[in-house]
Amino acid sequence: MTVKLNQRAFEHAKHLVKQGQTKRDERDDWSEHAPTADQENDYLDKHGWDDYGRWYLGIDTEKSEETKGRHKFPYGDFRRLHRCGVISAESRAAQQDYDDITKAVAELHKLLDGDHA
Repeated sequence: MTVKLNQRAFEHAKHLVKQGQTKRDERDDWSEHAPTADQENDYLDKHGWDDYGRWYLGIDTEKSEETKGRHKFPYGDFRRLHRCGVISAESRAAQQDYDDITKAVAELHKLLDGDHA
């Protein structure tokens, strides 16, 4: 598996932070706040693959472009960036040694915490 940073999603996430479109939830809330498969499908039906991809910080380049399996490390609910999603992505990217994603997510985490300090 070859997973790399989705630069477009990273820029989108930074934009959401700057616009205040964030949810300052707790670390363990992501299991409840992450989009369900039905929500993902609904978003895909309405917005297409290009917009869907903006909500995932990683891309598995070995997967077909129009598959959910290509998109890794979600960080929001298709409306807002969630702090718990950022923390979850940060932890998982570090565990899997995806250094570019780990660095990007750490930057998002700092932006979030600095934005509200």
